[in-house]
Amino acid sequence: MRHSTDLDFYLARAAQARAEADAATLAHVRERCRRSQEAWEALADRAARTIRMRDAHEAAKAAAEPIPAK
Repeated sequence: MRHSTDLDFYLARAAQARAEADAATLAHVRERCRRSQEAWEALADRAARTIRMRDAHEAAKAAAEPIPAK
């Protein structure tokens, strides 16, 4: 999979939200952090899927290109 700064950002934010939820002493704060974590993970999943689809499309496109004549 190709490197993606968006994907890395989303994963980092999810990890931060997870850490904040683990450290929270109030239930409503913990729940808010868990919802935030889930949202960031959903964005990361979408970014990863987009990267995989783009890579597959580029590979199919490259395979379909004619070989140049010499």
